[in-house]
Amino acid sequence: MNLLEKLIERWQGIDYPFLIHSSGELGFRQIAEQKTVDLSEVSSGDVVALIGDFDPRSILTLLQLIDKNVILVPLTVDTRAQHKYFFETALVDVVIEGESVKRINHSLKNELIENLRFKSHSGLVLFSTGTTGRPKAILHDLTLFMQRFETPRPTLKTINFLLFDHIGGLNTLLHTLFNKGTVVAPKSRSVEDILATCAKYKIEALPTTPTFLRMMLMSGLIPKGFPETLRIITYGTERMDQPTLDALCELLPNVDFRQTFGMSELGIVRVKSKARNSLFMRIGGEGVETRVRDSILEIRSATRMLGYLNADSPFDKDGWYNTKDIVEERNGHYKITGRTSEVINVGGLKFMASEVERVALQYEHVELVKAEAQPNPITGQHVELTVQLAPEHDMDKTGLKAFLNEHLPNHMMPKRLKISSVSIGHRFKRA
Repeated sequence: MNLLEKLIERWQGIDYPFLIHSSGELGFRQIAEQKTVDLSEVSSGDVVALIGDFDPRSILTLLQLIDKNVILVPLTVDTRAQHKYFFETALVDVVIEGESVKRINHSLKNELIENLRFKSHSGLVLFSTGTTGRPKAILHDLTLFMQRFETPRPTLKTINFLLFDHIGGLNTLLHTLFNKGTVVAPKSRSVEDILATCAKYKIEALPTTPTFLRMMLMSGLIPKGFPETLRIITYGTERMDQPTLDALCELLPNVDFRQTFGMSELGIVRVKSKARNSLFMRIGGEGVETRVRDSILEIRSATRMLGYLNADSPFDKDGWYNTKDIVEERNGHYKITGRTSEVINVGGLKFMASEVERVALQYEHVELVKAEAQPNPITGQHVELTVQLAPEHDMDKTGLKAFLNEHLPNHMMPKRLKISSVSIGHRFKRA
């Protein structure tokens, strides 16, 4: 019995929908019995790029490809400008979009891919966001990855905010599918549409990003427009700031805020927040070890990737992965204070960009900020700060400068202050 048949049997007799989508409310059997894409030309071991979303056809095709033992490369239309690079880097043999199945002829090989084929295991290729260079192609053994869903776990009615090409989005989809839950695919990821969708379908859980939560906070739509059924919000993929979390906890006292931590290189790790209003978290789970060296978090995980297809292995000889996250440790809990790439050095005085951002976010009507180091011929580096305002608000630039001067030491003061939009990537986090 293949995966699709097992899932059909698991959903037998269930009368509520698995997927709520723009096309309607669909039970899993309805998804499984729809017209399928012709996959007759796809063979076991092929590297297959599936350009899709959390829609019925993409979900069915995804499951059929897993049953065919392919090496899957999930992509979205949002990254179309990078698709040529993705196809070349992942050594893609077949591209599927809608009903189109197109084969790419090449003779290139990669040792990691060949090892998967030798084992007759399916694979999964995910791409990093590439904020510090070209995206890396991250290869997982999908046969092993799928084993985590064999253990039954509780599920909630969830909105799938994270995307089809993101490990968190796929994890939400598969967790809900295997545990007979309901997942809702939003028509857009604007604050207004997400809150309206959550209210309409009585959503219980929202997995999202700190950037989205900051925009929700500044939208003016909460707490009055916040759905009563939404009781768990998880946030991850980037660092959260304490002022935003404090404000959300005060406005939404009945919501359980839970931090997540995951890197595509490591697979899914289990996280438990110390408290709903705390940025300290415990990282662990079966097969996961942690340690801190020189204030940087390192993790060893049994569910780690096989390796990069286009870069050297980042693991040391003992299997430890340097996350490049700078952390504060307290009684077995970690708080991420920044990234090694975010350390700013002004005249020999080092500090985190997050320290400047934390202060700027406390000024009225500031929605998003980004502090960056820029070269300086005298001090080596200086700070430049981009500030994005909440909708329909003007900025008192003089007032903001005075506020920063009052709360920051001189070497951390921005030498340039720009009122503009902060770039947000397709995964709804700061680019």
